[in-house]
This record gives sequence, structure tokens and C-alpha cells, in this order.
Amino acid sequence: MDAKHRIDIAGPLLDWYDRHRRDLPWRSKPGEIADPYRVWLSEVMLQQTTVATVRPRFTEWTQRWPTFADLAAADEGEVMAAWAGLGYYARARNLLAAARTIAAVHGGQLPDTEAALRALPGFGDYTAAAVAAIAFGRRAVVVDANVERVVARLFAIDTPLPAARKAIRAAADTIIPDARAGDFAQAMMDLGSAICTSRRPRCLLCPLNHACAAQAAGTPEAYPVKKPKAVRPHRHGTLFWLQRGDSVLLERRPDKGLLGGMRALPTGPWRDAPPLFADAPVEAAWRVLDEPVTHGFTHFTIDLTIAVAHTEAASNRGEWWPIARLDEAGLPTVFAKAADVVRRRA
Repeated sequence: MDAKHRIDIAGPLLDWYDRHRRDLPWRSKPGEIADPYRVWLSEVMLQQTTVATVRPRFTEWTQRWPTFADLAAADEGEVMAAWAGLGYYARARNLLAAARTIAAVHGGQLPDTEAALRALPGFGDYTAAAVAAIAFGRRAVVVDANVERVVARLFAIDTPLPAARKAIRAAADTIIPDARAGDFAQAMMDLGSAICTSRRPRCLLCPLNHACAAQAAGTPEAYPVKKPKAVRPHRHGTLFWLQRGDSVLLERRPDKGLLGGMRALPTGPWRDAPPLFADAPVEAAWRVLDEPVTHGFTHFTIDLTIAVAHTEAASNRGEWWPIARLDEAGLPTVFAKAADVVRRRA
């Protein structure tokens, strides 16, 4: 795409954005200087969750830890608990590690180039590009799922994902203006969210319909081309609700791996076949509830049998947590579901 067509894309899109931009709690107002901390935090939170989910959680988080320095000084367990329901917990660990690096190495200021940002924990190519563009106005190729869809349609890129991502990124690079790079990145995101949607795109309202190859061919919903989804494997496991008085036993999961570092109910191994009572925290008169918990992770689904027992014995495997304050433990969603089942059946 030549320079003229670059202008044909950037100009109409930025005009549309100036009129229709979303009012988001992490987004600076027109004429304001962006807050790099808020930009970075929002990009990490949004990687696995929706804007509707992130809005209140972002506000709660920034009231509690409003700056890099505040987050750097935070307790890791509290940060992990605050992250519950926002996706992979490795992202929360990287947030904390990056904040501590920024405080210790960069004087509490986020670096303003993609290369320097990529050196921080948790900063991949997308996050570094997004923060460089939105927080610092650097020209960068910012491609999230919305932008991916817009670009695939503009250029009618018919290679299936994920193989198409290299071509989509290269095509996106041809339309990014040198000025207002951050606004352009956010305008592409807003366009994909509000107009160039996955289903029933509103092409008649699109400021780029004059330049869209997919719209010209009458097949916008055909892009981006996706491979058929693979069937996720299904696993089985047992969760153990061990109660002593008014408390329940919780454990910390290993730092590495799924739900790493989080408080959780004790669990046996997760396997392809229904398990028995392997790895129960103590020998006890376990009673199996007839209401399992079903949960979907990114790469597999699982049915978890719930086993309940009472004990007066001690356990060296975890901590006794007051049941009345269980909502404060920051349990990952799958364990919170199980706790709800037990308390409902009590």
C-alpha cells in the first residue's frame, strides 16, 4: 500500500476515533498525557478478558496500587489474590516482577522504547508495542485480536491463522502513521470492537469501507480465515474439602505450572480417567458429593469430584482458613466453584 493509501486509512480512521472513541478508565482524555502505568496494567489485564470484566477490576486495582512504586512494594500473595479471574496467574507474577524492576532499575519510570520494554518481565512483542505506542507515542505495530480482524479484512488476507499473522503484521505496518501512533492503535482496537465485529460487521458505518478488500468482495465475515478448532482434551480430578471446626484446609500450588502460587483446595492428580482418592491430604472418612465441578481451561476441560471430610488432626500441608472469610483467600475460579458447591450442600 503506497503513501496515499496510508493517508486514506489513517485520516478517516482518526477522524472517526475523535468522534467515537470509547471512554475507558485507563485511557487518557484528549489533550492529556497518558499514564504509562495505567496503559501497561490495562494491556496486561485485557489479554485474556473483556473490557466489561476489566473495567471494575482495573479501578479496584489502581485504587489499591496506584503507581509502580505501590505495586512494587505489594505483598505477592495479595497481588495474586487480586488477580483471581483475570487469566493466567503468571501474568500477575510478571506484573509484580516488572514493577519491582522498574522501581529498582529504572527509577520508577517505565522505559519508552519497544526494545527496552521487551527486556522487562512479561513484556512480549505485543505488550511492548502497545505500551510504546499508547503511552509514549512511538510508531509501533500493535496487533491484538481486533486489529488482526480489521487488517485481515482490509487486505483480504486468506492464509489461515495462525500462519497469517506474519502477513497481517506486515500489512498493518504499511498503514500506521508517523503521527498519533497511540491514537491510531486505539482507533483500530475500537473499530474492531464496535464496527468490524466478528459477526455481522457494520460495514456501512465503517470509515474504512472505501479501502476494504473484503467488503468490496462482499465477504467480510470470511476473514480472518481460521483453522477448525481442535477438540480440547478432557481430564478428571478430585478436590478435597477438609474441614476442622469452622476452617478449611488450603494449600499453595507450586509456583510453576497452572494456577501457580495461588491458594487452593488440596487436589489429587488430574488425569484422563476418573481418579480415586490419590493424594488426599489426610486419612479420613471422605464423603463424595454427587455434584462435580466442571471447568474449562485454555487447553483442556476438567470434571472435579469433590470429597468432603471433617478432622481434628493437624496437617503440615497448608493453612487452616476461616470458612466465613473464604472469599478473601483469592481462590482461582475452579476452586471457588467447588467451595460454593460445598457451602450450598452443607
